[in-house]
Amino acid sequence: MERDALEQLRAWKGKKRRKPLIVEGARQVGKTWLLKEFGRTCYGQVAYVNFEEQKHLRTLFAEDFDVDRILLAIRTATKVACEPGETLIVLDEIQEAENGLTVLKYFQENAPEQHIVAAGSLLGIELHKKESFPVGKVDFMTLHPLNFLEFLKAVGDKELCGLLSGRDWQLVNTFAHKFAERLRQYYFVGGMPEAVLAFSEEAGWEEVRDIQNGILRSYDRDFSKHAPAEIVPRIRQLWNSIPAQLSKENRKFVYGLVKEGARAREYELALSWLYDCGLIHQVFCVKAPKYPLKAYQEYTAFKLFTVDVGLLSAMNGIDAETLLHGNAIFTEFKGALTEQYVLQQLVQQHEPYYWAKSNSQSEIDFLLQYQGSVVPIEVKAEENLQAKSLRLYVKEYQPSLAVRTSMSAYREEEWMVNVPLYAVGSFFR
Repeated sequence: MERDALEQLRAWKGKKRRKPLIVEGARQVGKTWLLKEFGRTCYGQVAYVNFEEQKHLRTLFAEDFDVDRILLAIRTATKVACEPGETLIVLDEIQEAENGLTVLKYFQENAPEQHIVAAGSLLGIELHKKESFPVGKVDFMTLHPLNFLEFLKAVGDKELCGLLSGRDWQLVNTFAHKFAERLRQYYFVGGMPEAVLAFSEEAGWEEVRDIQNGILRSYDRDFSKHAPAEIVPRIRQLWNSIPAQLSKENRKFVYGLVKEGARAREYELALSWLYDCGLIHQVFCVKAPKYPLKAYQEYTAFKLFTVDVGLLSAMNGIDAETLLHGNAIFTEFKGALTEQYVLQQLVQQHEPYYWAKSNSQSEIDFLLQYQGSVVPIEVKAEENLQAKSLRLYVKEYQPSLAVRTSMSAYREEEWMVNVPLYAVGSFFR
């Protein structure tokens, strides 16, 4: 399948001052496949080392950081000559190797001609340990699940993807019914590569859901395998509370929904652990919708989203019939699923925030810094054209661009632009 991240990797390869690259991302978002595909299409050969599987290599960097010795060991283990520019060296699950991150500094200083990529599912956790980190000596990239445009390409709708990428709004509106059908499917399937691949090969809904449930079980095993034993119960409680948090009309995270009487200090480590391994997105409220948004961030007020909309559907046990054909009982949670979807499309290139007016029901679902200004985005799950909060926001702050995203067709009005939900990712690229 085609991944947008391949373009980022090609750009990294061509950088004049290229450094070893660290690829982060949650487990099973496709890091290993992506790096092997990058090596296959852009290099003559790939020297691939997986420290989770090749346990005898975990002490490779323990004795010293002699790059010549390390390269000899990699050549011996992979039977691949590490020729600069011709060979991509992939160090997978590098967090399992002693001093795995530290060694990247020495590659950058003593062998900058080598093309080195390090990856791992729990790298975010490793970055916060005491191990010496090569500050300024590495490049970073985060891999997310497939976005909606990538999903369209994976299921054979490259033409529809081209319409969105080209912003031909008249043609986009013409094929609205087809986009809407694919969007409903994406709500169920999500963007985890294994689930998307199965769906593209005409697997049934039950098989897709089985794959998603398997991924969720693997995450649960990671909790007990890798997290400190004393916080594992709190990680599970927090993770399992996310559907309930998002089902509220006000989706602000409330510790009392995790456990009655819970306090922030009791769950701070659990929250950090989930964030560091890429399983959640934390969207902060801002005190004022002003540029730069980070300067107005409120650290105690935030929303939590999962890594993938399909996994959120699976966590809630939502069946395909409900998602594809509608159900009155499902109406309320559909707003939460839609907000998760929008966040997932935005977060790959932006850092979203949200805004809520004090002592008021007025709230803007997302705020972005886009083209030098702050853009408010109000999310509607259906063709509901009521946008009271957005109207109040526009009246008070008069932004240069205001966006409502819904299932209604694209159109520009005097005070805002309505962007179809299926086009929101391409609109803000």
